[in-house]
Amino acid sequence: MDDFFTDDELAQLRAHGIVLFAGRVIFDAQPPISAQQLAAVEAACIGPVPPGLLALWSQTCGGALDYDLSVRMGGGEEPVLWAELFGHGPEGFRDLPGWIAHERTAGASVDSEGKAWSPKLAALPFGGFEDTDRLHVVTEPGAQFGHVLAWKRALPDAWPHALREDGLATVATDLEGAFAALHLAEDPLEPTGDYFTGQALLDYLDERHGDHGLDLDLADKVVAYYRRALVDWRQPLREGRLAEAPPLAAQIAQRHAIATDDAALINELAAAGQRFDTPLLGTALPTDLALAHGAFEAAAALVEGDAPLSTNALDSVEGPISPELAQELLTRGAAPTARAIAQCVAAGAPAAARVIAQAYQKAHGDLPQAFDAARNALLEQLQAALAEASSAGLGADAGAEGLAERIEHLQSFRL
Repeated sequence: MDDFFTDDELAQLRAHGIVLFAGRVIFDAQPPISAQQLAAVEAACIGPVPPGLLALWSQTCGGALDYDLSVRMGGGEEPVLWAELFGHGPEGFRDLPGWIAHERTAGASVDSEGKAWSPKLAALPFGGFEDTDRLHVVTEPGAQFGHVLAWKRALPDAWPHALREDGLATVATDLEGAFAALHLAEDPLEPTGDYFTGQALLDYLDERHGDHGLDLDLADKVVAYYRRALVDWRQPLREGRLAEAPPLAAQIAQRHAIATDDAALINELAAAGQRFDTPLLGTALPTDLALAHGAFEAAAALVEGDAPLSTNALDSVEGPISPELAQELLTRGAAPTARAIAQCVAAGAPAAARVIAQAYQKAHGDLPQAFDAARNALLEQLQAALAEASSAGLGADAGAEGLAERIEHLQSFRL
């Protein structure tokens, strides 16, 4: 712990459910682990609970985090949602005993005498997000003891560039290193979108101030401490030393350029010597990601700068891509697929869809049948999503309106 807060301020924050650990902010913090609870956890593990986790649990066993985290996994760059710290509370996604039982049940078998047998855990789950992302710490004695691992659930084929099999990767060699890997890709006080990292913490602080009397100056001080995790790529770029900064800074700069559809920033990054040949999200290269986000100005700048793209780059186009850009992508190696045609139609780009259709017909010759199959498959996905939105009472929601519009585009299009 540094001297950012006084002991009195730390005590006030603890009273409001805020704990600082390894330079990061935990909120909705729960009580420390008891000796009895710790004994039960260790009884379920092959070895002892590593010192880093013991140090965390001595302050809070359960709580919430609001940071960005990504790891190399499955050949791509995978975001890991680490929003929850498991503890001893109500049953649900934060329930530590429940997750321990889940992991032991998953490895259960029957011994030679026919009795059910649940193994002790070599890796203890202690955080994550719902049932899609999980953080484990290795409890098995040996070279990996104390390492923090991230597990992530695979997504269906409908999600381009995502994991096709459940993934597992090392985050850090200890818990302090894992907390150090938590960062902010953008300033929560100047977000680029409606939903952003930091929103949950800011809302929590507002609620503690408005309803529970947390001193406003102290709340602002928490925000200042929290923002120290912000990765700065702008100053290194201005000073011509972005290439010397950690790779994460360049990744975040590229993602920002795509999120804001900033072709000028793409060109500035290229002039600074940045390459665009490393996956930014899953297996998506920068050009793929720009197309999937409808960032066509950024995509055009990337293409003009000879940035590589995946052969299936056109399969996940979102938005009205121009026929000229579609043709340029085909020229540079993007495959003309039936899915790409359907995707462009749904996105409101019929002219681009016809450019891709012409290339498909030349390469394959079975255009009508292939397009009908792709259109029907995409219609099924969109109609299921619209039905789900309607059942959730979101029939007039902008997202539901967008789904209905995409469905109409597909139904009315003729080759």
